[in-house]
Amino acid sequence: MRASKKARLTSRGWKVGDTREFLDLTPEEAALIELRLKLAEGLKARRKRKRLTQHDLAAAVQSSQSRVAKMESGDPTVSIDLLMRSLIALGASRRDLARIIAPR
Repeated sequence: MRASKKARLTSRGWKVGDTREFLDLTPEEAALIELRLKLAEGLKARRKRKRLTQHDLAAAVQSSQSRVAKMESGDPTVSIDLLMRSLIALGASRRDLARIIAPR
């Protein structure tokens, strides 16, 4: 947000902040959410690069297509373990995993 817009909103009584402040997340909670989202994005990108459908990936990890869709959307009901196992099933190395979760 531009500084001029932020100043205008603040002068009119609006509070300007980020998602973490709005949801009152601890730094640990925010980091966990960011990790989950990075893994989800990495999984979707890797699946598409390999030209696999969600159904194909589901078969490879013995899951369902709907579960893969939840994995790729960062659904909180999906464990980080399942995201990691799915990436490994798609051939991701430790180095690949590190690149996915590294801060940008």
